[in-house]
This record gives sequence, structure tokens and C-alpha cells, in this order.
Amino acid sequence: HLYHEAKHDFAGRGIKVDKVELDLGVMMGAKEKAVTQLTGGIEMLFKKNKVTYVKGHGTLTGPNSVKVGLLDGGEQEIATKNIMLATGSEVMSLPGIELDEKQIVSSTGALSLEKLPEKLTVIGGGVIGLELGSVWARLGSKVTVVEFMDSIGGVGIDDEVAKNFLAILKKQGIEFQLSTKVTGVKKVGDKLEVATEAAKGGDAKTSEADVVLVCVGRRQFMDNLGLESVGVEMDGKLVKVDDHFRTNIPSIFAIGDIVKGPMLAHKAEDEGALVSEYLATGKPPHIDYNTVPSVIYTNPEVAWVGKNEKQLKDEGVEYKKGKFVFGANSRAKANMEDAGFVKVLADKKTDKLLGVHIVQGVAGELIGEACIAIEYGASSEDIARVCHAHPTLSEALKGASQMTAFGKAINSP
Repeated sequence: HLYHEAKHDFAGRGIKVDKVELDLGVMMGAKEKAVTQLTGGIEMLFKKNKVTYVKGHGTLTGPNSVKVGLLDGGEQEIATKNIMLATGSEVMSLPGIELDEKQIVSSTGALSLEKLPEKLTVIGGGVIGLELGSVWARLGSKVTVVEFMDSIGGVGIDDEVAKNFLAILKKQGIEFQLSTKVTGVKKVGDKLEVATEAAKGGDAKTSEADVVLVCVGRRQFMDNLGLESVGVEMDGKLVKVDDHFRTNIPSIFAIGDIVKGPMLAHKAEDEGALVSEYLATGKPPHIDYNTVPSVIYTNPEVAWVGKNEKQLKDEGVEYKKGKFVFGANSRAKANMEDAGFVKVLADKKTDKLLGVHIVQGVAGELIGEACIAIEYGASSEDIARVCHAHPTLSEALKGASQMTAFGKAINSP
């Protein structure tokens, strides 16, 4: 983001910089340093809270026992009162497309490329594909996103937001092939040949790429967990749990990507804390998935919580909406970052807040206020009447709430 700004935006801000160059090795080093510090921080927290950390692959051997194949070799048996399954998910590919993490990469390989690809094809216009595709586009790659559906952003994104977001990314130079499927990827010399056709069938086309990034979703990680041998009941591809995240085996609990709800790290973190608290104190866990926010970490970011318009229409809920563009926000205008908007959805009769959708550079930070408001049953008028500091980007949420509650915002024509 900073590199792209220095190359393309600084001059318009009155900052003259000559010979801005990318040092990918240093950038990757900074990334690795951050990862090491964060993972090391988790190990420190384990030690601080007297958590024994065993590194390896765990397999259930009974209701109260786990066998661990240790990373350093050998095995270890662990006997325990309760077990929490939190194995997460792993990347998927398409049939016939084998990941080598060098030229045909998943999100893992895309974070460790050794050189800037001249042409990058992204298969999948969901959250991860857009995030990583936009990163390499800002660094200078010619990026093409191939998406099977007719819109971008994945599950839960509001249609109006998706259209606005698409226009912004196109303006940044990313090309999109929507309603298109990839039928194959093969190596031709040191390049890749990507075969595509219309999602509904049609003439086949080919294009060239230096790197292909496959982002077609993730699958629950269940490999060699011993679920069947112990008798853990499944709900399709998910582990079946009750309201306390307990499986049909009383001593075994499950959280995160392998149970119902959005496949998001912050959702899993909350579930883990709630189950731990339940086991320690007996306090029943509770999490409302409707108040779990989603964020696409591009530039600008996209964030939302609650329902989108299509969901409300499908559920037969009468609603009203208000929208405030960042072009009318003082802070955004002064920062020259005025693309995007805030949209607030509320019940037509009661004014209860139902959903908030934001497109902005720091949308992921702004969505927190909306999460609290929906969790506590606030109305759009409640947000509209709360004093927000000026000048701040958060005033746009207040403005959108004013539009929803009163049909007019003070700072919008």
C-alpha cells in the first residue's frame, strides 16, 4: 500500500520522491519478522498461562485420550478430562490443478513469492483472492481475476457494495473475468497457460501467466483425527455440536471452521474462549453469529456485520436504508481517500439496526461500532444521536444512520 502510494499518489499530495523501487526481499523479511513475533507471542502466552504446548498431529484414541505424532519424532499419549477440537481448515484446489507453491500457488505460496510476477492470474474472486491479488497489483503485477459467479466478494457481501468495490478495483488496474470458469492450467516453458470458458459453457480461451494463484475456498481439516473411531457425530462435512459446542461425546468439544458459522479466525477465537470459560466456571457459552463482522483486507477495505439487502428481502423483512458517501466526509476528503460509503439497514417499523456495510480504507476498524450497536439492539436513531468526534471517518457511520433514521444527514446534500 505504501509503495503504491509513493509511486502513484505522493506527487498529488505535494511530496516529490525520485526512483521509488521495490525491494521484495526486504519486504518479505519484514513479513517474516512480524509472523515470527506474533507466533512467538502466542508461545509466550501459553507459558504465561501455564499451558503445556505439544507440537505435532493429534489423533483421538478415546473420549479422554489423544495420541500425538510429535514433529520432532516419536509419539506422546495425553490423558485428559476434556478435549477441544480446533483443527481449522486448509486450502483447496481445482480438479487437475496441482499446487507447487512456486508458480501454481495457494494463499500460502502467494505470501512467499521470490520475485514480482509480471502477470498474475487469480482463480477465485472471493475474500482471499481479492486480498492477495490486490497486494500484487499494488506492487506492480498485471492481475487478472477469474470468478465463476457474476459478482465478487464471496458469501455475505451486499450486492451494492460488491458492484462499488468491483469498480474501485478495476480503476486500480485489476482485470476481471466474471461468470467464467478455469478448465485447466499447464506449464509451457517457464510460463503458465490458463484455459477458461464461460461458466454456462462456451468457446474455450487461453491466456498466459507467470504465476497462478488458486483461491477457490477452504475445506475443514479432518485428516486422521480419529473422529470415526471414537464415534463423533458429523453434520455433513462439519462436526455436530450443541449450543455448548459439545459433541455427542460428552467430553469432546469442537469450535472454529469445523463447526457451523462463518470460517473466520475471530469467530473461532471467541468460541475457544467461551468453551474454556464454560469448562472452568460452568458459564454457558453464547455467540451470535449475526454480530460476527466480515472484513476484506484490500485497499480500500470492505467490512460488514448483520444482514445485507438480499438476505432481508429473502426473509421477507421490511427495512429502510441510508447511505453516506465518504466524499462528503471531511477527514476522508482531506486525506484524499474518499472512495466508498457507509450503508445502514434498519427495520422499517422499529428502526432496530439490522446491518451495516462499509467500503473505506479502514472499514475493518470502523465496523466495530456497528458490531456493538447490533449486539445491544440499538436503533439507527441511537447511532445518529450519539456525538462523534470531528473530523473523523466514523462520522460517516453517523451520517448514514441519520439518513436511515430521518431521511436526511446534516453533512450530506
